[in-house]
Amino acid sequence: MKIQILCVGKTNHAAIAQWLPEYLKRISHYIRIDWIEIPELKNTKNLRKEEQQKEEGKILLKHIQPKDVVVLFDERGKSYTSKTFAAFLQNKMNASTKNLVFVVGGAYGFSEAIYQRAQHKISLSSMTFSHQMVRIIIAEQLYRAFTINNNEPYHHE
Repeated sequence: MKIQILCVGKTNHAAIAQWLPEYLKRISHYIRIDWIEIPELKNTKNLRKEEQQKEEGKILLKHIQPKDVVVLFDERGKSYTSKTFAAFLQNKMNASTKNLVFVVGGAYGFSEAIYQRAQHKISLSSMTFSHQMVRIIIAEQLYRAFTINNNEPYHHE
């Protein structure tokens, strides 16, 4: 299995730009992971929220293949503990999923086309995080999940 992370917008915070490569390196010991940042739309002041979602959706869909399993990080998604998220990943691996694509949307979320394409939605919290912070949370939780699935001592209960 390969994991692909699609994010709208670039990482522009220095701390996140430093931490993210460390987690991606750690994850790469377990699985191939591709982190793809989609440039933010330009000249969005005249676009309605729905128009911006639709345009971002078109760009995201260009990076998603027909057989990919797509997971959205969405506030209305299912909540997981670190252990149940690890089990979710293990189930996808056991099902011979070739490409698992996690998607972080833009400031206004996802278009209807992206919601229709996704098989899963995951909520990281009932709280709202900046799109920058979400990147580190996702990377850390992916790493944590692989250490749980490999019975390594990173995760404590």
